[in-house]
Amino acid sequence: MTEHFDHVPTIDSAEDRARYERGLAVLQAIDGGSGAAVMDALQDIAPALAHHVVAYGFGDIYARPGLDPKQRQLVTLGMLTALGGCEPQLEVHVKTSLNVGLTTTEIVEALIHASGYCGFPKALNAIFVAKKVFAERGLLPVQDHLTPEG
Repeated sequence: MTEHFDHVPTIDSAEDRARYERGLAVLQAIDGGSGAAVMDALQDIAPALAHHVVAYGFGDIYARPGLDPKQRQLVTLGMLTALGGCEPQLEVHVKTSLNVGLTTTEIVEALIHASGYCGFPKALNAIFVAKKVFAERGLLPVQDHLTPEG
Protein backbone atom coordinates (compact mmCIF):
# COMPACT_ATOMS: atom_id res chain seq x y z
CA MET A 1 0.00 0.00 0.00
CA THR A 2 1.30 3.42 -0.88
CA GLU A 3 1.78 6.05 1.79
CA HIS A 4 -1.23 8.33 1.44
CA PHE A 5 -0.47 10.90 4.09
CA ASP A 6 1.06 13.93 2.41
CA HIS A 7 0.96 16.15 5.46
CA VAL A 8 1.74 15.01 8.97
CA PRO A 9 1.18 17.61 11.68
CA THR A 10 4.11 18.62 13.83
CA ILE A 11 4.70 15.91 16.40
CA ASP A 12 6.21 17.10 19.64
CA SER A 13 7.91 14.02 21.02
CA ALA A 14 9.58 10.76 20.10
CA GLU A 15 6.82 8.94 21.99
CA ASP A 16 4.12 10.69 19.95
CA ARG A 17 5.99 9.86 16.73
CA ALA A 18 6.22 6.20 17.80
CA ARG A 19 2.48 6.09 18.56
CA TYR A 20 1.72 7.60 15.15
CA GLU A 21 4.04 5.21 13.30
CA ARG A 22 2.63 2.21 15.20
CA GLY A 23 -0.89 3.35 14.36
CA LEU A 24 -0.05 3.91 10.71
CA ALA A 25 1.41 0.40 10.47
CA VAL A 26 -1.74 -1.09 12.02
CA LEU A 27 -4.01 0.97 9.78
CA GLN A 28 -2.13 -0.04 6.64
CA ALA A 29 -2.17 -3.71 7.67
CA ILE A 30 -5.94 -3.94 8.11
CA ASP A 31 -7.48 -1.18 6.08
CA GLY A 32 -7.04 -1.62 2.35
CA GLY A 33 -7.04 2.14 1.71
CA SER A 34 -10.36 3.33 3.12
CA GLY A 35 -8.88 4.77 6.30
CA ALA A 36 -6.08 6.43 4.39
CA ALA A 37 -8.69 8.15 2.22
CA VAL A 38 -10.41 9.46 5.35
CA MET A 39 -7.11 10.73 6.74
CA ASP A 40 -6.29 12.40 3.41
CA ALA A 41 -9.69 14.11 3.41
CA LEU A 42 -8.87 15.70 6.76
CA GLN A 43 -5.55 17.21 5.69
CA ASP A 44 -6.91 20.57 4.49
CA ILE A 45 -9.20 21.12 7.46
CA ALA A 46 -8.08 19.10 10.50
CA PRO A 47 -4.71 17.38 10.08
CA ALA A 48 -4.41 17.18 13.87
CA LEU A 49 -7.59 15.08 13.98
CA ALA A 50 -6.12 12.76 11.36
CA HIS A 51 -3.01 12.45 13.52
CA HIS A 52 -5.05 11.64 16.64
CA VAL A 53 -7.14 9.03 14.82
CA VAL A 54 -3.95 7.28 13.71
CA ALA A 55 -1.90 7.74 16.90
CA TYR A 56 -4.64 7.14 19.46
CA GLY A 57 -7.23 5.09 17.58
CA PHE A 58 -4.81 2.71 15.94
CA GLY A 59 -1.47 3.24 17.71
CA ASP A 60 -2.88 3.06 21.24
CA ILE A 61 -6.27 1.32 21.06
CA TYR A 62 -6.28 -1.00 18.05
CA ALA A 63 -2.67 -2.12 18.65
CA ARG A 64 -3.43 -3.36 22.17
CA PRO A 65 -3.05 -7.07 22.88
CA GLY A 66 -6.03 -9.15 23.93
CA LEU A 67 -8.28 -9.09 20.87
CA ASP A 68 -7.44 -10.14 17.35
CA PRO A 69 -8.40 -7.92 14.40
CA LYS A 70 -11.56 -9.92 13.65
CA GLN A 71 -12.77 -9.55 17.24
CA ARG A 72 -11.98 -5.83 17.20
CA GLN A 73 -13.96 -5.38 13.99
CA LEU A 74 -16.98 -7.22 15.40
CA VAL A 75 -16.96 -4.89 18.39
CA THR A 76 -16.58 -1.88 16.09
CA LEU A 77 -19.46 -2.98 13.85
CA GLY A 78 -21.70 -3.38 16.88
CA MET A 79 -20.74 -0.01 18.34
CA LEU A 80 -21.18 1.92 15.09
CA THR A 81 -24.52 0.22 14.51
CA ALA A 82 -25.68 1.08 18.02
CA LEU A 83 -24.55 4.69 17.73
CA GLY A 84 -26.36 5.23 14.45
CA GLY A 85 -25.59 8.16 12.20
CA CYS A 86 -22.12 6.75 11.58
CA GLU A 87 -22.81 5.17 8.22
CA PRO A 88 -19.68 6.55 6.47
CA GLN A 89 -17.48 5.17 9.26
CA LEU A 90 -19.47 1.93 9.27
CA GLU A 91 -18.77 1.56 5.56
CA VAL A 92 -15.03 1.86 6.21
CA HIS A 93 -15.27 -0.74 8.96
CA VAL A 94 -17.34 -3.19 6.90
CA LYS A 95 -14.56 -3.01 4.30
CA THR A 96 -11.94 -3.43 7.03
CA SER A 97 -13.88 -6.38 8.47
CA LEU A 98 -13.67 -8.13 5.12
CA ASN A 99 -9.97 -7.22 4.87
CA VAL A 100 -9.19 -8.89 8.22
CA GLY A 101 -11.04 -12.06 7.27
CA LEU A 102 -14.58 -11.77 8.54
CA THR A 103 -17.06 -13.39 6.18
CA THR A 104 -20.16 -11.71 4.83
CA THR A 105 -22.23 -14.10 6.94
CA GLU A 106 -20.34 -13.14 10.11
CA ILE A 107 -20.80 -9.44 9.37
CA VAL A 108 -24.51 -9.84 8.66
CA GLU A 109 -24.94 -11.97 11.77
CA ALA A 110 -23.20 -9.32 13.91
CA LEU A 111 -25.54 -6.65 12.54
CA ILE A 112 -28.61 -8.84 13.10
CA HIS A 113 -27.39 -9.49 16.65
CA ALA A 114 -27.10 -5.73 17.21
CA SER A 115 -30.79 -5.28 16.34
CA GLY A 116 -31.78 -6.81 19.68
CA TYR A 117 -29.79 -4.21 21.57
CA CYS A 118 -30.14 -1.06 19.49
CA GLY A 119 -33.31 -1.59 17.46
CA PHE A 120 -34.36 -2.39 13.94
CA PRO A 121 -33.87 1.07 12.39
CA LYS A 122 -30.17 1.20 13.30
CA ALA A 123 -29.64 -2.44 12.32
CA LEU A 124 -31.39 -1.87 8.99
CA ASN A 125 -29.20 1.16 8.27
CA ALA A 126 -26.13 -0.93 9.05
CA ILE A 127 -27.31 -3.84 6.89
CA PHE A 128 -27.81 -1.51 3.93
CA VAL A 129 -24.28 -0.15 4.38
CA ALA A 130 -22.98 -3.72 4.39
CA LYS A 131 -25.08 -4.53 1.31
CA LYS A 132 -23.50 -1.59 -0.54
CA VAL A 133 -19.98 -2.77 0.32
CA PHE A 134 -20.78 -6.39 -0.53
CA ALA A 135 -22.26 -5.32 -3.89
CA GLU A 136 -19.13 -3.29 -4.69
CA ARG A 137 -17.03 -6.37 -4.02
CA GLY A 138 -19.29 -8.80 -5.88
CA LEU A 139 -20.25 -10.62 -2.68
CA LEU A 140 -24.04 -10.69 -3.10
CA PRO A 141 -26.16 -12.60 -2.46
CA VAL A 142 -25.00 -13.54 1.03
CA GLN A 143 -25.79 -17.15 1.80
CA ASP A 144 -27.70 -17.10 5.08
CA HIS A 145 -27.74 -20.60 6.50
CA LEU A 146 -28.45 -19.25 9.96
CA THR A 147 -32.20 -18.68 9.68
CA PRO A 148 -34.32 -20.13 12.50
CA GLU A 149 -35.85 -22.68 10.09
CA GLY A 150 -32.48 -23.93 8.82
